[in-house]
Amino acid sequence: MTSVTAALTGDRLTLAYRDTTVVHEASLHLVPGAVTALVGPNGSGKSTLLRCLARLHAISDGTVLLDDGGPAAALGAREFARRVTLLSQSRPSPSGLDVRDVVGFGRHPYRRRLGGLDDADREAIAWAMEVTGTDAMGGRAVDELSGGELQRVWLATCLAQRTGVLLLDEPTNHLDLRYQVEILDLVRDLADDHEVALGIVLHDLNQAAAVADTVVLLDRGRVRASGAPVDVMSGELLSEVYGLSIESVVDPETGVVRTVPRGRHLRRTTTKEDTHA
Repeated sequence: MTSVTAALTGDRLTLAYRDTTVVHEASLHLVPGAVTALVGPNGSGKSTLLRCLARLHAISDGTVLLDDGGPAAALGAREFARRVTLLSQSRPSPSGLDVRDVVGFGRHPYRRRLGGLDDADREAIAWAMEVTGTDAMGGRAVDELSGGELQRVWLATCLAQRTGVLLLDEPTNHLDLRYQVEILDLVRDLADDHEVALGIVLHDLNQAAAVADTVVLLDRGRVRASGAPVDVMSGELLSEVYGLSIESVVDPETGVVRTVPRGRHLRRTTTKEDTHA
């Protein structure tokens, strides 16, 4: 079988804040047409690792490599932005702009200084707004949007960049259930239909199991396991990493892993068999 070259690789990355190391020799590969989900407790290094891949966090040791085997650090900012983009958790709140203007920011790596939009820019913006469901609000001021609406606008901005690698840091935050599902469907569409390599940080383990081809489980800055969701997300391992009893079951029809955390007050569903026992 022919091996697939990773679009972006983090090789034995060690990352720190000042004198405190928060990620220890972590490696991962983002592959075209596949979704890699980073999961783990708060403080396990997920977002820091993603920011490092986007060249937004300094590397203490290790390297980030592109698909041609060259270091990502060798590219200029504009060229790198044509290949990799990040939807981060913290973003500015633009004022005095409409939605279409904000989505147009995603075309900055392609635009000449003081140059206007060309046909390729307008096509990319229209596509990004259509797939994120923001086209109907194109003329609205971003100041008027809800948190969930603004989240979709920022995702459209990233998509307008038309990169081969898309990094998403908790993209379902602030979204209601419908838009959470639609964002995750879009993530799969980008991988399956457009061969984008996606790295996504998720707190919801069931969302990660449903959307990802590969799950990277982080624990206190170290990769505890990496592989298919069914292989990584065992109840025993998850319970150990999260410090909480977690049951893991595989749906016999879909093969998708489902996790159930067992808190002290979790209610057990009553069945007919229970009532007649």
